[in-house]
Amino acid sequence: MGGGGQQTDRIADTNGRFGTYTWEEVQKHTKSGDQWIVVERKVYNVSQWVKRHPGGLRIIGHYAGEDATDAFNAFHPNLQLVRKYMKPLLIGELEASEPSQDRQKNGALVEDFRALRERLEAEGCFKTQPLFFILHLGHILLLEAIALMMVWYFGTGWINTAIVAVILATAQSQAGWLQHDFGHLSVFKNSRWDHLLHKFVIGYLKGASACWWNHRHFQHHAKPNILKKDPDVNLLNAFVVGKVQPVEYGIKKIKNLPYNHQHKYFFFSKSLYHFLCPYLFSYYVRYFLCYTQFYGVLWAVLLFNIVRFMESHWFVWVTQMSHIPMDIDYEKHQDWLSMQLVATCNIEQSYFNDWFSGHLNFQIEHHLFPMMPRHNYWRAAPRVRALCDKYGVKYQEKSLYEAFADIVRYDAHLKSLAPKYSYVTTLTNNFIICCGWGQFGPDSVFRQLEIQVNLFTFS
Repeated sequence: MGGGGQQTDRIADTNGRFGTYTWEEVQKHTKSGDQWIVVERKVYNVSQWVKRHPGGLRIIGHYAGEDATDAFNAFHPNLQLVRKYMKPLLIGELEASEPSQDRQKNGALVEDFRALRERLEAEGCFKTQPLFFILHLGHILLLEAIALMMVWYFGTGWINTAIVAVILATAQSQAGWLQHDFGHLSVFKNSRWDHLLHKFVIGYLKGASACWWNHRHFQHHAKPNILKKDPDVNLLNAFVVGKVQPVEYGIKKIKNLPYNHQHKYFFFSKSLYHFLCPYLFSYYVRYFLCYTQFYGVLWAVLLFNIVRFMESHWFVWVTQMSHIPMDIDYEKHQDWLSMQLVATCNIEQSYFNDWFSGHLNFQIEHHLFPMMPRHNYWRAAPRVRALCDKYGVKYQEKSLYEAFADIVRYDAHLKSLAPKYSYVTTLTNNFIICCGWGQFGPDSVFRQLEIQVNLFTFS
């Protein structure tokens, strides 16, 4: 443990040259304190440096022992600058006889994807239209101002308050999409401006922490829907999701919470989460200074929670309709394209869908190219689909109605099978439904799990 760091100094200081390694040797260094990664066939010892990594230590650890080239390209806007910092970490390269990809990944697919990225960059798909984001920020601030003016002019009646709540929830949702743009460094050429505006939007307009968002969200992009690596599906034993985790919890008899009722407390938890995370108080000070003078403290707090309730549902339904219905499993060490495509799907394009979802209806393109400005996703989509067709990778696109239907469509069906499949419904039940788990046929899952029914009984 940690010996790799000593090896870096020894090689560099004693003989001035670096070693060559096989994938088998690289894959031995995957534990905390002893981690190697491969970028463009070069081998780096990041064992100690992970603690200083601006993106956090976990995201690098998720790629320990693997080729991290595509993730490296996806998350760093200034590759030349980052390579300078990486030079002291370089300990060698792959042996000439070794393939560029680890674990039987399709080298031709990987090379074609990287060529596609280069073509999109050459065509300007990674260049921002500043006016787009200026107008987006402007319409958020306008909505906030309209809500306050309505209370000032029309008073605090029930109907007016309901309209104000909808306007504020809309402003909050749209601010969520905008902070997402800045957080992915997809707006400015200088990433410092992205970081600054990200902190302003997520902190002052939404009342959350930019550091917390970065820590979690980039892990999600690096390893989407991968248990123990993607924070979005590591739910602290509060929920079980996917096909694999319910079976695992059943075999191990893990019953930290009544999972047969998780579809009920799921909706409550979405709102409670926002209420319990006041990371930056400028938003809350601004909100209560504006609204307590009209509503008083108690009713202002109630209005705040109503707005959070609506906004959190908007956020969760939009983000999870493209993820929870997809494959959720442990690490399979797939190439970048295949890993993202099994974990994401698209929603049909329309002006409303683009606005409503913050262009996350192009979830596939966003995951493949997280720093691409969202107004250019539509340009990349046909190219990505063609590449997927070439290699037989499934590219899923559905209507907004179908996406929402996937979230609820099997609810009644699973409940009807509860007497016969009590083991299954206890573990999978309606959280899978409520989050959008609808791409697999329940009958096939039940056949696979039926052998477990007689082995385990849960109340």
